[in-house]
Amino acid sequence: MQAKATQEKSQPIVRNVWIALFRGINVGGNNLLPMAQLKVLLGKLGAGAVKTYIQSGNVVFRHAEGDASSLALRITSAVAKACGFAPRVLLLTREQLEQAVAANPFRQAEADPARMHVLFLAATPERPDLAALEKVKAASEAFVLSGSCFYLHTPEGLAKSKLAERAERLLGVAATARNWRTVGKLLELVHAGD
Repeated sequence: MQAKATQEKSQPIVRNVWIALFRGINVGGNNLLPMAQLKVLLGKLGAGAVKTYIQSGNVVFRHAEGDASSLALRITSAVAKACGFAPRVLLLTREQLEQAVAANPFRQAEADPARMHVLFLAATPERPDLAALEKVKAASEAFVLSGSCFYLHTPEGLAKSKLAERAERLLGVAATARNWRTVGKLLELVHAGD
């Protein structure tokens, strides 16, 4: 009986790999959330192996929770309590991030990762206005909507892009954008934990 109890205790706890994308933190001196503080907050929520990338809110961690919506709400609440603002948090599974990378329709744009972006969408758009998106895009730009990812190639830069500016509204769902360099780094962090 004693041996069985010891054996059960020594089995590892299965933890899901999550990628958290925070929207609108540490921008222009607003909604300040240092990554060291975010690591502590996530640790208090039961997260392990927490790794961050740059200050704009990109986090890879492990957690026993299997429901993205529930965990995102818990994270938002913890930040609101500690910092006084409630950021939008989009959680991706490892598989979702890997699929987003594999589905990139603009392989040629990977050579200039600052001009290639993915808008990770909170849900698959039910009625995206693709015609309006086509009308506002510059001649040099290209986009593809694939499930809950909106791929955007902006050779002249994201800041100048009317398409990027209006994409979320015309897609009809909440989104957070990451350039291809950040997406690649997040994938590296995910695989580093293997």
